[in-house]
Amino acid sequence: MYAWIWRRLPGGRQAKAATAAGLVLAVCLVLWYVVFPRVESRLQIDQGVMHTTPASPSSPAPDRR
Repeated sequence: MYAWIWRRLPGGRQAKAATAAGLVLAVCLVLWYVVFPRVESRLQIDQGVMHTTPASPSSPAPDRR
């Protein structure tokens, strides 16, 4: 598929590389500013909860050598 895209881009090697970099940048910007903000509420990545049990004062400290 990448070879097909490369063949379809106009210009020489440098023009194709610049166009391909521009396309990658455009896709990244669309994902960053449009797609990710819309799906953020459904993913809840920052809503993590960490459950820990407190150590009781009567339990001995672990032996660390």
